[in-house]
Amino acid sequence: MTELLRWQSDDGPIVVEVDVHDSGYQSVRPKPGEVVDVAGRFEDALASARSAAVSALQTFRHKALDADEIALEFGVKLTASAGAVIAKAATEAAITVKLKWSRSDAPTP
Repeated sequence: MTELLRWQSDDGPIVVEVDVHDSGYQSVRPKPGEVVDVAGRFEDALASARSAAVSALQTFRHKALDADEIALEFGVKLTASAGAVIAKAATEAAITVKLKWSRSDAPTP
């Protein structure tokens, strides 16, 4: 079963479907089928996910790693009460980090 949450954003309303079967979920829907207007802005809800991405990037941009490319992948789950949170994979939150080094500075024959 799902529920619809609506945030306002700079570009208009954004409706997100959430799963009500998640552990600890409490419905905020006043009547079946209604869309719930969430307090706050969509951009504000995503701010914590953005902060997580910035923090992870700063960590992996460390000189000791000296990677040419860094890719972060994580799921973002939206909730009415917490905004955006890093979504879980099985029982843990998951962030996939990919680092890439190229040998463009290696001497050419």
